[in-house]
Amino acid sequence: MKTKKFKVVYNAPFTLTFCLICTVILLLDQTILSKADIMNNIFSVPGNAKSKIPFDIKIPFNFARLFLHSMGHSGWNHLLGNFSFILLLGPLLEERYGSLSIAVMASVTAFVTGVLNACFIPAPLLGSSGIAFMMILLSSFTTIQKNEIPVSFILVFILYIGKELILGASGIASENSIATFAHIAGGLCGSMFGFLVAPKTKKASSKSGKTATEIRLEEIDAASPRNKKPSLFGKKEKASSDSDETVIGSIEI
Repeated sequence: MKTKKFKVVYNAPFTLTFCLICTVILLLDQTILSKADIMNNIFSVPGNAKSKIPFDIKIPFNFARLFLHSMGHSGWNHLLGNFSFILLLGPLLEERYGSLSIAVMASVTAFVTGVLNACFIPAPLLGSSGIAFMMILLSSFTTIQKNEIPVSFILVFILYIGKELILGASGIASENSIATFAHIAGGLCGSMFGFLVAPKTKKASSKSGKTATEIRLEEIDAASPRNKKPSLFGKKEKASSDSDETVIGSIEI
């Protein structure tokens, strides 16, 4: 009986690393660094001039907090709520756009939400909810073509952004004390990236004259066992891959 080997791969470097860092930070905050209050002192961005501790441009570290606030969370429910979207959508978006592109998008989203909070919101901000909403809106652009707006994007925009606008106007706080405007800012960033950033498959199709779907089908067909030619010496040919996956182990069954 032949054994099947399953490989455990680090398939989404940015998404998995980001989630791991956020988890470690929250764990440290609630255990050995609980007295240091690292969430409020490091992994959050201060509010505007009306805040009890306003954003001070004379403190250089405050500019780093414009990015670091996305790694802080108020509790496990807050963290798991954001990760339910990030872990679901992140790997798919990394495969489509590339890990580096998604890392840049997440950094820009964190910076935008941090700046908006420091300018207009009196309460401090922390959490990756802006990045989660960026991924939600960006994922709706999976079939976007030139000069076309997907209906899926319109529906997602209305459902998520519209809901947050209604909650903000009615004065109802978002669940887990997540700032409504962070959702809106993240969603707008995702929409902008969807229009401006070309996925890897679209770049490949523009050179070959084929659509992204045709290229993907050819890749799947080429990887099929029926198309593999046996080697003259009985050795298996090594398949080449240009993905971001890293094999971290294997399981034989």
